Amino acid sequence: MHPDPVQRLLASPPDLPVLGGLPALTAALRDHGVAVVQAPPGTGKTTLVPPAVAAMLPADGMVVVTQPRRIAARAAARRLAGLLGERVGETVGHTVRGDRAVGPGTRIEFVTTGVLLRRLQRDPELPGVAAVVLDEVHERQLDADLALAFLVDVRATVRDDLLLVAMSATVEAERTAATIAEGPVPVIDVPGALHPVVEHWTPPPPGVLPTDERGVPPRFLDHVAATVRHALSVDAGDVLVFVPGVAEVDGVMRRLSGLADVDVLPLHGRLAAREQDLALAHGRRRRVVVSTAVAESSLTVPGVRVVVDAGLSREPRTDQARGLPALVTVRVSRSAAEQRAGRAGREAAGAVHRCWSRADHGHLAPHPVPEVAVADLTGFCLELAAWGDVDGGGLALLDRPPPAAAETARHTLVQLGAIDETGAITNRGRAMTRVPADPRLARALLDGAEAVGARRAAEVIALLAEDVRAPGGDLVAALRAMRRGGPAARSWSTTVDRLESLVPVRPPRTGLTDDLAVGAVVALAHPGRIARRRPGGGSYLMVSGTGASFRAADPALGGLPWIAIADAERRPGARDATIRSAAPVDEDIALDAASSSWHEADEVTWTAGRIVARRVTRLGAIELSAVPLSDPAPEAVAAAVAQGLSRDGLALLPWSEAAVALRRRMAFLHHALGDPWPDVGDDALLAGIDVWIGPDLARVRSSRDLARLDVLGALRRLLPWPAAGRLDELAPERVAVPTGGSVRVDYGATGTEQPVLALRLQDAFGWTVTPRIADSRVPLLLHLLTPARRPAAVTADLASFWAGPYRQVRAELRGRYPKHAWPEDPTSSSART
Repeated sequence: MHPDPVQRLLASPPDLPVLGGLPALTAALRDHGVAVVQAPPGTGKTTLVPPAVAAMLPADGMVVVTQPRRIAARAAARRLAGLLGERVGETVGHTVRGDRAVGPGTRIEFVTTGVLLRRLQRDPELPGVAAVVLDEVHERQLDADLALAFLVDVRATVRDDLLLVAMSATVEAERTAATIAEGPVPVIDVPGALHPVVEHWTPPPPGVLPTDERGVPPRFLDHVAATVRHALSVDAGDVLVFVPGVAEVDGVMRRLSGLADVDVLPLHGRLAAREQDLALAHGRRRRVVVSTAVAESSLTVPGVRVVVDAGLSREPRTDQARGLPALVTVRVSRSAAEQRAGRAGREAAGAVHRCWSRADHGHLAPHPVPEVAVADLTGFCLELAAWGDVDGGGLALLDRPPPAAAETARHTLVQLGAIDETGAITNRGRAMTRVPADPRLARALLDGAEAVGARRAAEVIALLAEDVRAPGGDLVAALRAMRRGGPAARSWSTTVDRLESLVPVRPPRTGLTDDLAVGAVVALAHPGRIARRRPGGGSYLMVSGTGASFRAADPALGGLPWIAIADAERRPGARDATIRSAAPVDEDIALDAASSSWHEADEVTWTAGRIVARRVTRLGAIELSAVPLSDPAPEAVAAAVAQGLSRDGLALLPWSEAAVALRRRMAFLHHALGDPWPDVGDDALLAGIDVWIGPDLARVRSSRDLARLDVLGALRRLLPWPAAGRLDELAPERVAVPTGGSVRVDYGATGTEQPVLALRLQDAFGWTVTPRIADSRVPLLLHLLTPARRPAAVTADLASFWAGPYRQVRAELRGRYPKHAWPEDPTSSSART
């Protein structure tokens, strides 16, 4: 027997499809130092690639293997250690947040991607590490994208000897290979060897939707549970059920209670390790494992022959305008659905029951959206800043962050004091990167420890980091429940201890009660979510400007004047965000936590037909106080009147008949001739109102003052000189007619229509052609009328009218109006009265 457990395993490995690709992998690493492995779930890549890489290295060379989730890292380490006949912590170990099992002989260490990022930031040379295997890169999580980019940079600058393997379960492999090196990178394609999986399509009943504005409806969970019961009756083996989140796991489990001879078990990241292990081990009898996406690709649930897929997943999204990041429920992608189905065919032939129709399947997105395209990027950009460039210049990122989201993240980091205005990381930012939490929570821990004490600050941050449910939205009640202990508090308590160890212990500078201490820490984490109750109602206004309300079922905190909101969600079409958890604060805490949002300004507005001038003190969007201003700045008054006119329309101005006529003539010339004749449309006049109305605008205080403005004189100031001297020639008010009088020209409401001259037929006798204006470029549209001024004909081509249609008109009208002239040749005669 070989003394080296790794070599012993490789000499007699389990029969997994990836075995055929291991020689090509080791050759690629010897020749290139990098390789990409493309292999679907179930091929054994997570189990056998790490030992294959370790066998290439000296005994003191560590292989670090990343996993996207803590549960996957622990499970992979336990699986490989079991194949070696050892316990975790010997040859194979793991390190995840709050749990480390490694020893002096550890050669393969499974870690979460976040743990690897911390090590890279601490020392990019990764001393003692000879190879890194990045698993599940196709999931495109933010940490995975960063780790890949940082490792490529490390190989190019300080560790060209570092072996790098990227493993993907989808066609992202080719793209990954093109990203991680300039030259050719070998892609080892391992075909899947799944057993046949029979597809069943089980769409919900008519009228039952997978999601609505409140999330996943209870009736859809009823359908999922019914599908599970049906699958149990027609298929053999354990059943793995995919639902989007913890709440849906609990909901489906409740609906499956009472099943005979079947164990129903949950599987998700919030469970204690012991409870997760129950789902990942063989059971004594048939099992139904209700899981989130953690079991999609990086975990093996033994005994599964049947998959029931709700067809939903949770993905991060951020409302950039309101700064409310959240996990939203979306339809699963086709690639993810295929991976889920594959779990039923790992060990034997199986079946998948999809809770949607075959037709709907064709409309699913082919792949999940990369997190960088939709998630909050504050932590992502802080990592980039700590690496050297907040914009990630020169890094091999699979996708560049969207400019708007990156700018929002950068602005947030400046507010937190993590970077300066140039984007360079500060000492405070460095300290924040050492806290394994979102930068906002890191800031709250560092500042909160000083304000309320290290222990209490750590307790609150652990509540937020672990996403502990707040009963009735009351975060203080959640803290008290965690302090009482119990199974649900174990993970939280471990996180508290770890966070407390990261900050110095010193006496708090305040004597706040627990209630206010919780609120103070939340306010430090999310100063934009400090909120004050709106007058006369139960809703709140946040510092950020977003409205928020408690659910009707959560009235406990609704009467407080000030709160700090830890979690809120704004659904499409909703006016206000829904508060999920919050804690009380007072105005002093609010002012301290959001001090950068405090400002005092003179506000001059046009309200209800008059100028309202006040000196206002605000905390972001929240008005704290206001006093009247008796002598506001003229430019502020002019701007307020202009804004009022923009909102309410130019009709507020006193438009005389002459002013309307002049505006229409000017509009016609701008349309017909262009420059130098100005645009006098609404948008143009509003944009330049301070120019054409001038200083009179600043003297307006009410609608009565508006009524005194000289709009005609103001319009004349817009006339271009010297071209204005030809105004009456180019766009005359009236046109002389052969009978000796003149007729007014109608330029229409906007000046963009063909000008109209309405006149009696007899008044046109003597004209041979249509009169033209605007340097003869535009013919007048003649509305020819009877002697009784009723319509007779319309023409813009008088010569053609005289030559043809006139004869018929003359025949019809001469008998009706015998006292008027109807000459046969209208071009040489004048009408007679």
